[in-house]
Order: sequence, then structure tokens, then C-alpha cells
Amino acid sequence: MCGIVGYIGKRKAYPILIKGLHRLEYRGYDSAGVALINPEGQLNIYKAKGKVAALEAFAADKDIEGTIGIAHTRWATHGEPNTVNAHPHYSESERLAIIHNGIIENYAVLKAGLMEQGYTFKSDTDTEVLVQLIEYTQINQHVDLKTAVQLALQQVIGAYAIAVLDKDHPDTLIAARKGSPLVVGIGEDEYFLASDATPIVEYTDKVIYIEDEEVVSLQVGCDVDITTINNVTKTPEIKRLELSLSQLEKGGYPHFMLKEIFEQPRTLTDSMRGRVNVRQDNIALSGFIDNKDRFLNAKRIIITACGTSWHAGLIAMYAIEEFAQIPVEVEYSSEFRYRKPVINKDDVVIAISQSGETADTLAAIQLAKQKGAFIFSICNVVGASIPRISDSGCYTHVGPEIGVASTKAFTAQVVALTMLALCIGREKRIRDERISGTTNPLTTNPLTEEQFIRIVRELGQIPDKIERVLGQNKRIADFAKTFTYAQNFIYLGRGYNFPVAMEGALKLKEISYIHAEGYPAAEMKHGPIALISQEMPVVVVAPRCGTYEKVVSNIQEIKARKGRVIAVVTEGDELVSRIADYIIEVPETEECLTPLLTVIPLQLLAYHIAVVKGCDVDQPRNLAKSVTVE
Repeated sequence: MCGIVGYIGKRKAYPILIKGLHRLEYRGYDSAGVALINPEGQLNIYKAKGKVAALEAFAADKDIEGTIGIAHTRWATHGEPNTVNAHPHYSESERLAIIHNGIIENYAVLKAGLMEQGYTFKSDTDTEVLVQLIEYTQINQHVDLKTAVQLALQQVIGAYAIAVLDKDHPDTLIAARKGSPLVVGIGEDEYFLASDATPIVEYTDKVIYIEDEEVVSLQVGCDVDITTINNVTKTPEIKRLELSLSQLEKGGYPHFMLKEIFEQPRTLTDSMRGRVNVRQDNIALSGFIDNKDRFLNAKRIIITACGTSWHAGLIAMYAIEEFAQIPVEVEYSSEFRYRKPVINKDDVVIAISQSGETADTLAAIQLAKQKGAFIFSICNVVGASIPRISDSGCYTHVGPEIGVASTKAFTAQVVALTMLALCIGREKRIRDERISGTTNPLTTNPLTEEQFIRIVRELGQIPDKIERVLGQNKRIADFAKTFTYAQNFIYLGRGYNFPVAMEGALKLKEISYIHAEGYPAAEMKHGPIALISQEMPVVVVAPRCGTYEKVVSNIQEIKARKGRVIAVVTEGDELVSRIADYIIEVPETEECLTPLLTVIPLQLLAYHIAVVKGCDVDQPRNLAKSVTVE
């Protein structure tokens, strides 16, 4: 959740660290801090509650000299957001400083033991316990800092990404990780450290992704030294970043979220490039092709994810069951990992995560892997933890998503999962035809070649159709002002668009702080209808397909109770247009692809309501982009 950045080299560290914190602020913005060792060997720590700008203001007149330093932007876990609990933390002697992302689960036991040894604590954090433990180990076992970190981490239960400085050794930066991401950037006689690659791309495209239970020692003029916490030497693997600095800028938009909403025609084109071949009416997913038999022989597919990715998984359930007739279960990762799930060796587990570092999803697939299931991941960040431990997968390739509320990552996940569903369904039909010895058998698979080709061709049209939806941005912004008074919203949809209703509600909750819930439209009669009044706006996703007539009936039930309806409908719809208070039209498309169009107006509606309310759209309160703790 938190952002980590470090530097050791010949340049001044502070400007690099501060710029890095700004790039990482989407990972946490409760407080921020920096630790620097100046040329005289003094270890200075400066911290401030709030965003990085508050830290800059506080440090403006301080000693910020030094060519080695670490910095942190926090999403609070242990202890309220304040200056005392902000990172970095000193050790008892103030000789060491640490920053930390993750949770030390046994911190209370460790803290009690250290207090018996006379150690005192200033903060409420688990992180301060860890730096005290490292110093205690260093002193009592007479070892260097790296060894002390290794020994201390052997006593730790939990997740961590840490960076540690020792003022007595101003030429060394020690870092380690387990269950929380950490990457080293390699420059000319300098090294960079970060919790993801965004602060590094400006300086180098050569990186090393640190693996679980690895400890790295960085010294200018020396090669990167990596060992495990048990002191097994590892050979670093240097990779090249697929990231550009321009992707991290707003590009003239007032917020990253709006930029990322408007990027979706391009990002979906990028996501489909090399995979969807409209001219040849084909889809080629290497992760599926290389593991075709695992999918075709699967008795069950389990999709595990959190938040927005979970909603994408629900849409995939509809598509896979429709096209491939394979039973699908969609699980919250946080529940799946703890409920003693029944997992078989012929199961396929699909893990979805924008960051590839979501702690609960990572733990869920580790559990599934232990049970022998095949793991296929959908991820946006190349080299992240989840794709690295998966058996196969598919990158979405939408570029960095900085806005905390996911937009372009969601639509790319839906595209990737739809392509996968189509591939499975088509290959199952081909296999069944081969087995039956006829080209037109009565199979259990309803996906015909004609339907497959039609959907493939329509996928190629989706980016242009999203552009048409985005053309309604100004009108959505205008009527969004009407709903800033609302305290509650209901979102309704059916079939493929039931998950879209939930996603729309989540977006509104995340960035405008208005309570909203998404329901299957027919379920409104089983409770939520009691809430309908003139003060309760209802958003209904009602494209002209599937259960359209039944959704129209639900709208009439709302209007009969004086509810105010915002409807997302297919272009040219006259029936709902006569009933609803506000209409947003989307182009006609295949039913399985409607979520890619219907979600766009809901993203814009949430965005504009939040802007009018004066909310911090890109960094909503209490949220962080990459949830790397439970």
C-alpha cells in the first residue's frame, strides 16, 4: 500500500526522493517522510502528516544534503496517520532508520521482548518494532547491518518491503522484501530503490525485481549483492522497463482519472494488438495456446480477485459459461484464502489484479498452487509478483494507472477475459467436432463459428464506439451537478450488466463518498425498493439486449414510486427514453461486449459528481492503489 523510494549514488538524494514520492503518492498519502545521511555522517529524518507537499514545506529550511537516502509515503495500518507514526523510524540509538510497506503480524510479541531488554517506543507502528529488532540483533550478535537484517527477518511473521540506513556505514543501503513489491533500478554509479517502477523510469530502464525473502545490499562502485534471509547467494536478473515518462503525466487533463477514462479507446486497442486479428477473424492468446489442454480439460474454473477486478471476474463468469459451458466460481480473494476451499488438480484458477501485487489475491493463488491447480493471471504490471508465480497469463498492456479508482484497467481486464472465454469456447467446439466426426454436431457448446467471427469483428469496433460514448462527457458533467445533494444511490443491471452496476456503484463510493449499492435489477423487489423515493437516484444499465423488457419493467416500478432514474441505453431507444429522467446512449454491440460501453458513462458520472463536490478524485480518502496488505 505504501510507497517506498531510495537512492544511493553521487547526486543529491533529496530531489530524487521527493520526486519519487510524488510519483508514488497514489500508493498512500496519509503522511510522508525522508531520511538522509549528510556528508558529515549525520542521519536526519523529516516527517509530516498529509501529502508529500506537506513534507516539502516542512523540510524547506532543513539540512537536506546527502547522496544516500530513503523516503516513504504512508497508507496507515498500525497507528493513526500523524507525524509520530509516519516513516522513516529511528532505532533506539538513532543510528538506524527504516521505511516499511506491509504488516508485521507478530509485532506485539517482538515488541514485548524488546521492551524487556529496555527498548522504548515512540510510535504505535509495527515498523518501529522491526528497526529496534534489527539494532538489537546487530549489537548483541556483533554482526553487520545486512546480517542483522537477515537474522531479524527470520523472526518476523508477515509481509514486508523495507529499506534500512546505518549512519555508521553511509555507503550502504540495505533492502528486503516478502509479499510486498520492491524493485532496484541500475544507473551509472548509482542505484534506485522503489516499491514500483514509476519513480525509476526517469533515470534508468534497467531494473531488478527483488523476490520474496531476498535481502539486497547496494553500494556505489559494487555490483548488486542479493542473498536470501538464510544467506543463500542469488544471481540478479536484470530486466528492461516497458514504461515511459509521458505515461506518468496528466497530459493536460485536470485529473489522472479523467485522462485514464479518455485513454480507453487507445488502451483497449493496445490490449488487443497482436491478439485480435479482425482480417483473419481470429484471436491468438499465447497464454491459452501454450496451455490449451489445461483449459479444455478443466472441470471448473475459479476466478479470484478483489474490488474492481472481482467485478471483471463476474463478467467473465457469464462469458465463459455461455461460450465454453465450463462451471465458473468467482471468489473474493480475501475470503477464498481463509475458507478452506476445495481445489482439485484439474481446476483452473484465474487471478485478476491490476498491480499484480494484491496481497489477498497473491495468497489465494499460492494456496491454489499448493493444491495443484493451474494458475492463469490477468495483470497490467509486467514483472509483478502475481504473474511471476503464475503458470501462465495475459498482460493487459494499458500502461500505468495512477488514479486510485480503476477505469482503464477494468475495461482491459474485461477484454482479456472475453478473449479468453472466446478461445476456450471455440477450441472446445472444434475438439467436440473432431471427436464426433462431423462438422455440425449437436454439442454442449453453443458458440458457433459464425458467432465467434461476429464477436471478433465487433471487438475491433469497440474502441471507436467508446469514443462515441466519451463524446457525451459534457452533457454528463452538466446533469451530474443535479446529484451532488444525494446521500445514497442504487445501481441496477441484469446479466452481463449486473457487474457493471456494481462497478458503477463502487466508483461513486470511492471518489465522491456517496453511499451506493449495485444490485441485479430483479432483486430490487426483494428489499431495496423500500428505499425508493424522490431523494434516491437510481442508475439503471438497460442496453437493448437479453433481459431488456424485464429491466424496463423495473424502471416503471421505480417511477411509480417517484424515483429519479438515470438510464444507460442503446442508441435510438425510445421506450426507456420516455420513462427515465436522464438518458445516456451507447452504441449497439454484442451482448457480451456491452459492459465495455455501459461502464464508460458510469465512470464519467462518478467523476463529475466527485469534482463538483470538491473531492480529491485521484487520491480519495482512506484508499490506496496497490493493496499489498490484508
